[in-house]
Amino acid sequence: MSDEIRHGHAETEFEREDLRARPILMFLFWLAVAIAVLAAGLRGAYVLMDRFERDRQPEVNPLKPAPKADTREASEPDTRVFPEPRLEVTEGGQLDKDLAKEEDRLNSYGWVDEKAGTVHIPIERAMHLVAERGLPVRPQEQKK
Repeated sequence: MSDEIRHGHAETEFEREDLRARPILMFLFWLAVAIAVLAAGLRGAYVLMDRFERDRQPEVNPLKPAPKADTREASEPDTRVFPEPRLEVTEGGQLDKDLAKEEDRLNSYGWVDEKAGTVHIPIERAMHLVAERGLPVRPQEQKK
């Protein structure tokens, strides 16, 4: 019995090699070939579709000015002609303007409704006033 434990059973063996490299390399090779074939096929399809679209474009009127090469940004005349709601000309610039306007409103004094006497104050000043005076409280109704 002790010989069996030390040397193992004669009918059982252990695996000498976990994984061979050749099947993995073959899989990677055929994967690369398939990707290359698909990429070439897609490139060819896009070239054909582009040629098809260019061939069917109407002729440009010679009196009409040529379009700009870069159509990602709208020019000033384009933005005035375009109907409402207009798209943003420069997204970052518009966001910067909006943030600056909000920041100015948060950090300045001004009228909300001059007739009613309602004003807005800087947010820092408002926080100091709340810390000094506390939040306003409505009077509790007396139960009869």
